[in-house]
Amino acid sequence: MGKAGRDWMHVYAIYGMDEWHSLVLTLLQGSVLSVSSFLFMTYFGQICHFLVRSFPFFPIQVCSFAAGFVGSLMALVAVCFFVTAANIWYSDVILHWKMSQRIVSMVGDWSNVKTALDIGCGRGILLNAVAMQLKKEGSSGRVVGMDLWLDGQKSMSSTLRTAAIEGVQEYVTCRSGDARNLPFMDNYFDVVVSAVFLHTVGKEFGHKSSAAAAERAKTLQEVVRVLKPGGMAIIWDLVYVPEYVQRLHELKMQEIRVSEFVPAFMVQSHIVSFRKPHHQVQLNGHDWRSSIA
Repeated sequence: MGKAGRDWMHVYAIYGMDEWHSLVLTLLQGSVLSVSSFLFMTYFGQICHFLVRSFPFFPIQVCSFAAGFVGSLMALVAVCFFVTAANIWYSDVILHWKMSQRIVSMVGDWSNVKTALDIGCGRGILLNAVAMQLKKEGSSGRVVGMDLWLDGQKSMSSTLRTAAIEGVQEYVTCRSGDARNLPFMDNYFDVVVSAVFLHTVGKEFGHKSSAAAAERAKTLQEVVRVLKPGGMAIIWDLVYVPEYVQRLHELKMQEIRVSEFVPAFMVQSHIVSFRKPHHQVQLNGHDWRSSIA
């Protein structure tokens, strides 16, 4: 069940979609425009006649061109909406699963991992991929899935249910919390992962605002804080990866690597990975020191 090439309908049956509302809205808009375009073609003559009567000062050729142009434009925009819907479906289900497998494969040795954290775990696609790898390696480690579950136990129970379906419930723990103030002690996790989550932090301030950028930087600093010296973090995210790389250099992280461009949700995405130095890391005037567990 842990293979990257598993049937995507099986993945959808287990995890569903986070972005289903965006998919439905996009399909609805595409459908309305498709029907409108079809009506323009079906009643093209009547529409031209209406335009000629409404705007007698325009030649009939101009009215015909206007009607044809509007109908063609609606058809083209409808196609764009359907392409967008297909990309949302692919990104939220198939690509999310594939990138989760890729993230897991970037950790060299899972047998030595005792504690792992998935920030913004959502439905648990990446969370369970980590748990499957721990199970495969026969590790005694555990992975914590953290998200800000505003509706309490309902969503958390749903995430735990997917772990049970995948047969890895004994490796998974869920906890509600804010990524900007992680409820974990310093130097605790061997591995920290996250998938298409960090860009949502601070969105209440407006994605492109300096306040939102500061909130994302705060989350990244929290990742560094809870990561053990020598530990590895892998983040797949949209749009703002160059911003993360700059911040990681400021925090003096090591082995910072950025993947090639991967289109997701109609925008650019990358995987950025880094390792926390074994030596002391100083953040905001405070030292976090620990030997590797």
